[in-house]
Amino acid sequence: MMQSTMSNIKNLVEVNNIVGEPIVTPDGLTIIPVSRLSFGFGGAGGDSLGTAKQGYGGGSAAGVKIEPIGFLVVKEGSVRMINVAPPAKTSVDRMLDLVPDVMDKIESISTKNKE
Repeated sequence: MMQSTMSNIKNLVEVNNIVGEPIVTPDGLTIIPVSRLSFGFGGAGGDSLGTAKQGYGGGSAAGVKIEPIGFLVVKEGSVRMINVAPPAKTSVDRMLDLVPDVMDKIESISTKNKE
């Protein structure tokens, strides 16, 4: 039972479910969907040894959750993550969300200084 459950989960869990196929727009923008994948499985079984009626009973189950978290946007050699998740709840989460914007600003300043 567990082998059957695991093989079915393996069929569901593939890279295209996590990082989707790139979408290229006519103006050269590339958009790549990104998702979070969670899964779980379990199983149990038992037999009725020592009783008049002998037999075996068992079961297994699995669950898969695919949740979109954002898009990678590629334009003119730069990559940016656009989140679709709810906004950050703590200050640390907010700071982590701002890191890509800060890095973009630092990169543009250093590019201007090199010119």
